Order: sequence, then C-alpha cells, then structure tokens
Amino acid sequence: MLMSTMPIPQETDSAALGPPDEDVALVRRAAAADVGAFEQLYRRHHRRVHGVIMRLVGHASARAEDLTQETFVRAWQALPGFRFESAVATWLHRLAVNTALMELRSRRSRPQADDDEDALDALSTPDTAGRAVLGRDLERAVATLPPRARAVLVLHDVEGWKHEEIAIELGMAVGSSKAQLHRARGLLRKRIGAWA
Repeated sequence: MLMSTMPIPQETDSAALGPPDEDVALVRRAAAADVGAFEQLYRRHHRRVHGVIMRLVGHASARAEDLTQETFVRAWQALPGFRFESAVATWLHRLAVNTALMELRSRRSRPQADDDEDALDALSTPDTAGRAVLGRDLERAVATLPPRARAVLVLHDVEGWKHEEIAIELGMAVGSSKAQLHRARGLLRKRIGAWA
C-alpha cells in the first residue's frame, strides 16, 4: 500500500496513544525511513513534547514550537540507534527536555533584555478558554521566572526529577538546584500574591 493512501491518525492526546507496542512498531518502521510511520509518532507525541518544552522555556510559543520541531528532527536522526531500553514516550520526553535545556543554556550568553521580552510576551499572550484563573496566573508567573530557576522548578515540581538529576543535567551542584527551587517558589508566591 502506498504511504500517501495510508490514513494518518489525528490523535494527539497522550491518553489516546494506544499501547506502547504500537510505538515500537512505528519506531521500527520510521528507523527504516518510513516517513508515514514517523508522522504517526509525531502526531501521537507532539502535544506532550510541546507541553514540556513550553513549561521549560516560559510559554514563549514561537520558541517552544521551534524547539518542538527541533526535538522531532533529532528524534528522526536518532531513530536508527534507538535501543528500546525505555518507552518511546519516555525517550521523546527526555529528548524534549534536553533540547529545551540546551536552549536555556544558550540564552544565558545572550543579553538579559531577551529574557525580559519573553517574559512580557508570556504575560500578554491570550489565555486559553476554560482555564481557571489561578492556573493562568500560575502559568504566567512561572513564565516570568529567571530561566535557571524556571528550569529547576519545572523539572522538579512538574516533571518529578530528583535534585541529583537536575544538577547533572543543568551542570550545577545539588545544593544550587535546591537553592534555585527555593528561589523559584518564593518568586512565584510573590508574583501570584501581587496578581491576586
């Protein structure tokens, strides 16, 4: 059957991903240069990958979309070497986190105004309909955090990483990871209190 005649599922909800063995079959096909299989992987995992990147880069949507695309380009390039030691979703998630963290590291060398503009953009983006006011305020407050504090907060409190893992990934001491988390939580309390 030709790839162009194969239906591509529109599912992007992580709850509707189907069994992990479907991912394994898709990875095997995609690793053999089956673009249709890779498109299916993309559609199945795009929302989750984009979500973690959005949280890490502070809800800068254009940057997050670029990094999401970069994550999937890296996944395409790495598929032939995928060893199936973890679930495909876990591997893509880790790849997304690493891609976002590399972006945060590169931003450290750029002028601070760049981060300030991103924070202002995040505050002015329209809210998604149906979200609770507190949820919106929390998202906006997280978006305004300094990049390293935001990364530690998201990795620890949202993604469930341990301080040791964060320290290795961000190239900092475990104590620095804990201090950044404390700083991020304190800044969040102040910012949410100011908006309430």
